[in-house]
Amino acid sequence: MPDSQPQPPRPDGATSDASALLLSGARLADGRTVDVRLSGGRVDAVGTAGSLAPGTRVDLSGYLLLPAPVEPHGHANTALTAEADGPAAYAPDDIQRRTTEAALLQLGHGATALRTHVQIGDVTGLAPLEAVLHARRALNGLIDVFAVAMPRTLTGIAGADGLAMLRDAVKMGASVVGGCPDLDPDPTGHVEAVLGLAAEHGLPVDLHLDGDDPALLARFAAMAGGLRPGVTLGPCGGLTQLPRQLALRAADQLAAADITVCCLPQAECGALEERRSPVSPCAPVRLLRAAGVRVAAGSGTLRDTANPVGRGDPLEAAFLLASREGLTPQEAYGAVSDRARAAMGLPAVRVEAGFPAELLAVRGESVAGALSLAYSRVVVHRGRVVARTSAVREYCDSAAVVALDLPRQARPDQGEGRQPPRA
Repeated sequence: MPDSQPQPPRPDGATSDASALLLSGARLADGRTVDVRLSGGRVDAVGTAGSLAPGTRVDLSGYLLLPAPVEPHGHANTALTAEADGPAAYAPDDIQRRTTEAALLQLGHGATALRTHVQIGDVTGLAPLEAVLHARRALNGLIDVFAVAMPRTLTGIAGADGLAMLRDAVKMGASVVGGCPDLDPDPTGHVEAVLGLAAEHGLPVDLHLDGDDPALLARFAAMAGGLRPGVTLGPCGGLTQLPRQLALRAADQLAAADITVCCLPQAECGALEERRSPVSPCAPVRLLRAAGVRVAAGSGTLRDTANPVGRGDPLEAAFLLASREGLTPQEAYGAVSDRARAAMGLPAVRVEAGFPAELLAVRGESVAGALSLAYSRVVVHRGRVVARTSAVREYCDSAAVVALDLPRQARPDQGEGRQPPRA
């Protein structure tokens, strides 16, 4: 990949944008060490180290610079409730606070966009969605938040209210039309209602589906094929319970319909608490990919009643895809970056001139190393640094440590040979 520099520098060596940011000395996945200039929320130029005009500078020596990951399947409104004393609080202020905290947690790990599923209906009505939308506005400029309105029932007498509420959710500002066909007495009717409303408003679809019913998957693929701006299913762990031939047929049908599957390698998803299968493992990633299905990966629930632990870290999801599902580190990272971005309808990101400046710098030299041990991170959203995490590893004085020259995390302003201060 050649250096990219579409805009020639001015004679004085400065860029025309006073807010331009220079990321210096970063290592790319292809092994090059480069400077990257950001301007106007995009990558303005990429050149060999030291070749670009100085300006506001962030030293990324020792860091690997990658397209930023995103979170395509979160539940921010129910996050961080696992250790609550008694029932979790679902007042709007509580939901807004949890959504904000969960989004910032994921931002700190590198995710510059979050798609969060919000259950509507029952006794809470649209209040959870309204609280999430308030959090989205407050977080503007730090992380992009997209709300998926997710009703339980859309068919029959009980579903009439759910469908009306889903229409109101779209009017309020829900970005995506969602649903849980497995929780509706008429799953096919549920899917038809969601697809119809999405087509009417030109919105994407993201459905919770266990995927253990091949007939339903076939009907869904037939109905959803070609729908724009896109259809995503997840977590689809039930596909692993099907006989291989049925799973292969379902994968072929999903691929033909251009449907994305968002798997959850970290944990189960609380929205499917009434699923037929007692355990919902990760979707069969290799089988789906072999069939040509676009497979993204998300975190799912985060420290709630369905999953009392969790980091909200896209790199952990990628790590699990590489360690458990047999993907290469590059393929695994793609599931939480470019394929997840495509599932969310976001523009592609590359460390090349003209692309959006949505970037993650992690301490290390390779993608495999980043997935294994990447604590220190610098997050860039819309062309500016919005989060930074610095980790320091220390050992006591030992000849063995010196002899091995062990790698360590370090603060960006410290050289590798300098002793960091103790906390």
